[in-house]
Amino acid sequence: MESVGAVLERHGGWATRSELITATSRRAVETALECGEAERIALGIYALPGLPAEELAVVAYDGVLSHMSAAHALGLPLLTVPEKPHVILPPKRHPRPGPPAVLHWADTTSGERRKRITSLLRTVVDCSRTLPFGEALAVADAALATERLSQDELLAATAALRGHGCPNARRTAAAASGLSDSFLESVLRALLISAGVEGFEPQMLVIHGWFRARVDLGHRAARLALEAEGFEFHGSRRDFAADCHRYDELVAAGWLVLRFTFEQVMGDPAWVVATVRAALAQRLAG
Repeated sequence: MESVGAVLERHGGWATRSELITATSRRAVETALECGEAERIALGIYALPGLPAEELAVVAYDGVLSHMSAAHALGLPLLTVPEKPHVILPPKRHPRPGPPAVLHWADTTSGERRKRITSLLRTVVDCSRTLPFGEALAVADAALATERLSQDELLAATAALRGHGCPNARRTAAAASGLSDSFLESVLRALLISAGVEGFEPQMLVIHGWFRARVDLGHRAARLALEAEGFEFHGSRRDFAADCHRYDELVAAGWLVLRFTFEQVMGDPAWVVATVRAALAQRLAG
C-alpha cells in the first residue's frame, strides 16, 4: 500500500480526504497527520508540508491566483511581493476557513480556473486597478515587453472596465510601453508623466557618428538623457570601463546625462522631478 506522502506527491502535492482514504486507509491518513507527513489545509483537503503559500491558498479556497500574486508568478516586476496570496473566488461563493490570503470575488474564465492563475491581460488590468500608478506601469510595461500582450488589447480591456480603479487602469494602459527595460525606469517615467513633464522617450537610441547607445529615457530636443540606476553593480572592471566610455561618448555628443538611484526615485520623487525640470529648462533655453 502506498504511503500518504506518496499519494500526495502523485496528485501534485495535495489531495482530498476521500482520495487519500481510497488509496491508503483512514488510519494511515490520521497517522500521516500526526507525524507531519501531511497537513490539513482546508476542510477535507490535505497537502504535503512546505508547499508554497500561493499554491496552498489556491487549493484551499479552490480559487484562482490573482492580482500581485499572479504578477509575481508570471515574472512581472513588483516593488514588494504580497505577504498574503491574492485569490479570486466565484462571485457568490461564501468564504471558508483556510490559510492567510487576500480574497476577491469575481468571474474568471475556464482557462484561468484550469490553470489556477489569471491570464496575463487580466493580471495587468487587476494590478493597474489596485497598485499606485508607477508600480502599475512597471507591471504593464513588463507584460508588453513579453510580446504576449499588445497595448491595443490592454486599452480595450481597460476601456470596458467599470468600478473601483478604472481611471488608474486606463491611465496605465495609455502610458504603457514594451520598450521599458526595468522596474525603476518605468517608475521614473511615471513620475514625469504625473508631473506633466513631456518629451521623454523610453530606450531612446542615440547615434553620434559610429557611436550608438540606448538611454533609459531621452529627450531629443533637449539632448537630455535620464538613467535609472537600480541595485545592480558593475560585474567587472571591463563593465565599469564600458559604462564610463558610454557616459563620456554621450557627453561628447552633446548630451547631458542625469543618473537617478532607486533610493532617489522611490524616496525623493519631488527632488527627482524638480531636477529634471531644471535641467530641461536649462537645455531648452540654450
